[in-house]
Amino acid sequence: MVDRRLIPLAIALVISGCSLAPKFEQPKVATPDAFKQEALALPASERGSWKVGEPAESQPRGEWWKAFGDSTLDQLEAAAMAENPGLQAAAARVLQARAVLGITEADRIPQVSVGVGPFNTRPSPASAGLPADANTSSRTLWRANAVASYELDLFGRVKNSIGAAKTDLEGTEATFRSVTLALQADVARTYFELRETEGDLEVLRRGVQLREATLKLNEARYQAGAAGELDVARAKTELAVNRTELAAAEGRRARVENALAILLGKPPANFSLMITAPPGTVPSIPAGLPSSLLERRPDIVAAQRALVSANARIGVAKAAFFPQIRLTGQAGFESDDMSDLFRWSSRTWFFGPFLGALISVPILDGGRNRNELARVKAVYEESVGNYRQKVLLAFGDVEDSLAGLRSLAGQAAANEEAVVAAKRAAQLAQIRYDVGATGYLEVIDAQRTALDVVRDENRIRGARATGTVALIRALGGGWGDLPAEPEKVSAR
Repeated sequence: MVDRRLIPLAIALVISGCSLAPKFEQPKVATPDAFKQEALALPASERGSWKVGEPAESQPRGEWWKAFGDSTLDQLEAAAMAENPGLQAAAARVLQARAVLGITEADRIPQVSVGVGPFNTRPSPASAGLPADANTSSRTLWRANAVASYELDLFGRVKNSIGAAKTDLEGTEATFRSVTLALQADVARTYFELRETEGDLEVLRRGVQLREATLKLNEARYQAGAAGELDVARAKTELAVNRTELAAAEGRRARVENALAILLGKPPANFSLMITAPPGTVPSIPAGLPSSLLERRPDIVAAQRALVSANARIGVAKAAFFPQIRLTGQAGFESDDMSDLFRWSSRTWFFGPFLGALISVPILDGGRNRNELARVKAVYEESVGNYRQKVLLAFGDVEDSLAGLRSLAGQAAANEEAVVAAKRAAQLAQIRYDVGATGYLEVIDAQRTALDVVRDENRIRGARATGTVALIRALGGGWGDLPAEPEKVSAR
């Protein structure tokens, strides 16, 4: 015959684990069929039937910067991944989230504790089987016992808490990947800015050398009476302007180098980078389908996991309105003398009604549970808004990057012609001045124009490299590896 005291326990176990959390539904976001700027880059005859043919897997993943074919950049990225303090802090947050999940999952199994020691007690007459007015004396007992407790998860409080902790961990991991991608992109962008500044310095140094040679030539011509003092003054002015621009470019280079040192986790005073290798190639990155962006971007993934976690916490808040049942019991030994403590005759145990089931029912809480439920619902609505905003910003980032690269491609083509024409104009102006067909002002103007277009060429090359980095980052880049488990981290 079944013990009736076990019926409530059996019922509790049957319904244990039911969840009060609402069924999660992914928020709908407007997703275009294709990126507008990538379609505009095609000839008009191809736009009507245009469709992206590159799957997401064809895009750079992991060590995406190697697509640029620059060994110096490869070394800088490896150093940043190993030493950047911000990345180390993000990795520590992942380890914290893992530990929180472990703490939450501990509620799924019985909690057992043991203790040994003396205590002083005075039993009541009822516990000693005496009349109510009987007198009992206090005494010291030795006790060694084990206490066990287990919560019956009737309304999904534990289940939803674990679910929220899991999605929190997944969100933290996605945030770590987002921080990693941002660091990788910042290192690449800063490096390409440094290369651009180096190119600018090279052009300006050549310009200073040219101005110095021109000044000497004009001074000699002036001494010989073949040129006026005005030409000498203009040559000195141009040389001074060039030197000013060179000094400003050297200051920019120092600042960019300092920024790169910080990204690498090094004091700027202890870091210098001499770039001797020729620049690598700027890869062409296909944008792919907009829908794939929702899976590639780690910040979108983090926002989506926050949404799932907020939904699970609604179930936790709802469970607070219902009874909480915890099975408890203890067993061990109890004796007046330490030497008799572990005798079989000294054994003792305690179980309350229904196997020690303690039922906690909320009656009056001053509106705490109601307001907590309202709070977590508002958190969920906030998460929905954040997720949609992240998606919109992601689409905007890609469109901006594609538009910038498309514009730079046009600038590069036009500037290539301008460089050839400006250099030829400077040569012709110098020849005309040498034969006395024109004044020195025409030479200065032609040389200044040639210098400007060469500097523009260098600027456009650098901008295309940094723009490509921005596009890779906007598309989600490579996700890379997650931090090691705590014991591996501590051993390192």
